[in-house]
Amino acid sequence: MRIWSLHPAHLDRAALVACWRETLLAQAVLAGRTKGYTRHPQLERFRAQADPLASVGAYLSSVADEADARGYRFDRTRILLPGADVQRIPVTQGQLALEWAHLGAKLAQRSPEDAVRWRAATATAHPLFTVVPGPVESWERAVTDAG
Repeated sequence: MRIWSLHPAHLDRAALVACWRETLLAQAVLAGRTKGYTRHPQLERFRAQADPLASVGAYLSSVADEADARGYRFDRTRILLPGADVQRIPVTQGQLALEWAHLGAKLAQRSPEDAVRWRAATATAHPLFTVVPGPVESWERAVTDAG
């Protein structure tokens, strides 16, 4: 499961679609609608929020906004609590850097045009997150292959 801390605008088509699907799965886990992935470490940051479903809904809403900007059709009716007003979640600089490098490696393999765009850009965080100093997040398990 890869729920990117990076802004959805940085993601290529494949990563954006996968992020949408996997975050919908995370939403199902948090809502108690599935038995799988209940202990997935990436869910820790949502579970730590006052309203985990509202936080994941805000995350999904931003992903859907990016999809709309690209002309994709993501079904917003699947978001249980869309556009909820929630507190921003801290994400460390180390985590963002790890994900940025991971995305760059993925783009170099599957999407050379997006890799060119990636090399010219600077990492920014998903609108739900606020960047704070620190190393890779404690919940990150796949440091060598984060996806």
